[in-house]
Amino acid sequence: MATTIAEEMARRQREISVAEFFEKNRHLLGFDNKRKALLTAVKEGVDNALDACEEADILPEIAVEVVDMNNDRFRVIVEDNGPGIVKAQIPKIFAKLLYGSKFHRLKQSRGQQGIGISASVMYAQLTTGRASRIVSKTGSANPAHYYELKVDTAKNKPLILKDNIKEWDKNHGTRIEMDLEGGYIKAGQSVDSYLKQTAIVNPHVTITYVNPKAEQIIFPRVTEEMPKQTAEIKPHPYGVELGLLLKMLRNTQFRTLQAFFVKEFSRVGSNTAKAICETALVPPNTKPSRVSRDDAEKLINAIKKTKIISPPTDCISPIGEELLEKGLRKEVNAEYYCAVTRSPSVYRGNPFQVEVAVAYGGEQAPKQSATLLRFANRVPLLYQQGGCSIFKSVTQTNWRPYGLNQSNGALPVGPVTIAVHIASVWVPFTSESKEAIAHYPEIISEIK
Repeated sequence: MATTIAEEMARRQREISVAEFFEKNRHLLGFDNKRKALLTAVKEGVDNALDACEEADILPEIAVEVVDMNNDRFRVIVEDNGPGIVKAQIPKIFAKLLYGSKFHRLKQSRGQQGIGISASVMYAQLTTGRASRIVSKTGSANPAHYYELKVDTAKNKPLILKDNIKEWDKNHGTRIEMDLEGGYIKAGQSVDSYLKQTAIVNPHVTITYVNPKAEQIIFPRVTEEMPKQTAEIKPHPYGVELGLLLKMLRNTQFRTLQAFFVKEFSRVGSNTAKAICETALVPPNTKPSRVSRDDAEKLINAIKKTKIISPPTDCISPIGEELLEKGLRKEVNAEYYCAVTRSPSVYRGNPFQVEVAVAYGGEQAPKQSATLLRFANRVPLLYQQGGCSIFKSVTQTNWRPYGLNQSNGALPVGPVTIAVHIASVWVPFTSESKEAIAHYPEIISEIK
């Protein structure tokens, strides 16, 4: 009998794809209610557009339209003037989860996981049954490619319904249309608030927005200065855990442990690599693939005892005090403005940088809690404020010496807007939906 039951249980076992997992757990990606789902779809489209434009050194011109199709259904349209996408990549980028160019690279970008826009396409098909429409063009001499796509959730691969050439008057860029179930409000945690805050921390972008009431709002750029191009860096030894070190040792092409440390990590020279090996009592000429688990653990402990220069910071691109203040002035009517960009710091071997701006007085309500604007890699964070290290840092700061009332563990009360931006090669979000930043002591200390 036991064998029969075991065999029956075995027959029911099957592998599930990552797309199937997120299909049933879409709340992990920010699609847990209709209002949030609409915001998430717009956010993912705009984030992709900004990243593409900046990587190609193109001043972003982004058009966003949200059309009310009645019965809680909306059409989301995001169009950019970016470099476009080569034909072969279009289906994978928009209809395959965990596909992208950013996950394995240590450099600042808005997207990290290769989930966002494809998850939006999947949510659209789940709630309306309709495919998403994409058109992209890489240059005036090249055709515009048009696709209608769904996600094959069982196999996590694109399902191509249409693939043809389309007449498009743009020289280059990408446009996506998604029909999805959503909810719209004009204030609070809304598409309108997200785009307004995006304009604050991206002063180089012009956003033209048409809301579901057919009202056009333009957020003009206040500078033509593009963000500094960031460099890709190798991992820093202080951020490497045992499992990752073992994986790197197995996969490296270098023949000695000393060469492995020098070539696979940032800020490790020959002398530092030798010191790590000697502290761990593992010969520097050891072949990496022959390093045992016990020796790898000794190497991890030796890294902690070895003084290693902090990672380079050319992989992150802060907004800068002048432009952050300009962005805040453009969208917040106040009497006094101030912005500060801190020097770079490090958590778990990952470089990060904190910027804070304050707008005081003006038309802001004098007897309400301060408005806190949270940003990570130039992206507004509108949800899970209470679980975010930015909120914790601000509420733990004593604001009374600045003439603001404050209860313990609460935001100060007064006519003030506080904007906090964290730039990093790897922002430690608390979940895949990227709504709050984890409580690393180093990050909290820098903000305070």
